[in-house]
Amino acid sequence: MPSVGMAEAPVSRPSETVFTWGAPPLVFGVGALDELGHHAAALGLRRVALVTDPGLAGTELPDRAERSLTAAGIASTRFADVHIEPTDSSLRTAGEWARATPCDGFVALGGGSVIDTAKAMNLIATNDGDLADYLNPPFGAGRAPTRPLNPLIAVPTTAGTGAESTPVCIMGLHALRLKTGISHPALRPSLAIVDPLTTTSLPRGVTVASGMDVLCHALESYTARPYASRPRAAGPESRPVYNGANPISDIWAMRALDLLGRWFRRAVDDPGDLDAREGMMLASTFAGIGFGNAGVHIPHACAYPIAGLVREYRATDYPPGEPLIPHGLAVVATAPAAFRFTYPTSPERHEEAARLLGGGRHQPGKDALPEAIATLCRDVDAPLGPAAFGYGEADVDAIVDGALNQHRLLAVSPRPVTRDDLSAIIRRSLELETLPGPG
Repeated sequence: MPSVGMAEAPVSRPSETVFTWGAPPLVFGVGALDELGHHAAALGLRRVALVTDPGLAGTELPDRAERSLTAAGIASTRFADVHIEPTDSSLRTAGEWARATPCDGFVALGGGSVIDTAKAMNLIATNDGDLADYLNPPFGAGRAPTRPLNPLIAVPTTAGTGAESTPVCIMGLHALRLKTGISHPALRPSLAIVDPLTTTSLPRGVTVASGMDVLCHALESYTARPYASRPRAAGPESRPVYNGANPISDIWAMRALDLLGRWFRRAVDDPGDLDAREGMMLASTFAGIGFGNAGVHIPHACAYPIAGLVREYRATDYPPGEPLIPHGLAVVATAPAAFRFTYPTSPERHEEAARLLGGGRHQPGKDALPEAIATLCRDVDAPLGPAAFGYGEADVDAIVDGALNQHRLLAVSPRPVTRDDLSAIIRRSLELETLPGPG
């Protein structure tokens, strides 16, 4: 970690010397959802928008949330039309509802799609302009909010996205068939309430896809470009929310990998295993706290076009109807090849990550982490590689084009990435299904 001596003026250094780190207060544990009203009242809330999705609306969870709010004297209005894997169109619809609905705060009860939708609703309800004004360049103006956002309490119901901890909101751009997002510290939830009981009814396919998102969040933040290798920001206001690897995020990422290696397979095999569900909720939250500050890089940059260009693939245990590649599956699709590419930047980190994932039987070297990831995918029957979604050689250029547009993510890569590099990563990933199994 760099330090600045008394005799050395910081301005003389070409590289960054400062990193920022933030996370919301956390309420964690079995039954924590039933404390929602108490914590909402402590934030001064009197009327909230309860944001959820159609699948959860038919369960007991929104009713539990509303009972807790009512007992604390807080009125709530339910918005249950969240689109799984949100799009700019679905967020505009949700934002218009939020602007027209009087409330002084938001409660997001659901997975990453719900929490990210609530973030966008909060932004649009409290600030003027269109959604496009706030999108990350080159897809939008990258405008910062000029007015404070209302309190947002995030209650995740999947062990995956870590959205309860992050200052980003991700969406698909319907017309371009790509994904991008909004990044600003103001989007970070005011409080995270994490109750492992909310995940015990998750179907196997959702548990698998969500866990793969945890995996890549932790791996990408742990192997990200070190914050001190970045050019110095022109000022505090221009420092990106994704700082790069730093000593605090490293701790959370490593602990997330350890927890995932220990509990993921059990959570998939036995939905009622509360110890495993608790371990995975911790892993998800820890990984979110890590990558929400350090950032993610190549696998996520490739995942956005992989998900956005979907043609016919329909994920197991997700809502029927339109084609869908869940975010976690899209991210892990290129992870083995991506981490083989980044291995030379920090061999010790890649090998330590493989060990934490249970990859101890593999020989050290550039293949240790890719093999540990592939083994984990096979153990939980996760699709491995873009070919599993129907992609082939003819799709390489389109996927690469989409990945190259993810400037804020590729800037976090520990190794500079060219078009040719991305093409090679995608092509190698297309071969992943042919990799030999363990043993």
